[in-house]
Amino acid sequence: MGNLFRGYRVLAFIVGVLLTILVFVGMPLKYLAAEGSAWAERGDLITSVVGVAHGWIYMLYLLVAFLLARRAGWTLRFTILMLLAGLLPIVIFYVEHLVSTRIRTEHPELFADPASGGGA
Repeated sequence: MGNLFRGYRVLAFIVGVLLTILVFVGMPLKYLAAEGSAWAERGDLITSVVGVAHGWIYMLYLLVAFLLARRAGWTLRFTILMLLAGLLPIVIFYVEHLVSTRIRTEHPELFADPASGGGA
């Protein structure tokens, strides 16, 4: 489960950053700048490149988030919250925090220091 959790965190961060750039930079430039201007063209480029990247990485995020939620035994409601978070700018960072807190509480063994553990 440790690898799934690490993968989830990385993907959540990437999806969150891409969606934030898309919604708060690319789309305003594309739709609010004067049509045909250099800013509108930059917005169009950002929207197309970042939008496609977000879409593909979001699909991978969905898979990893679903597998993590199932492996952790979380409710369908919490699983759906995790899955939808990648569609809402900024919200994904809060949900990632909730997931991290929950994992740390429910599975402390994932964060035990192997050097201090018992052994021969």
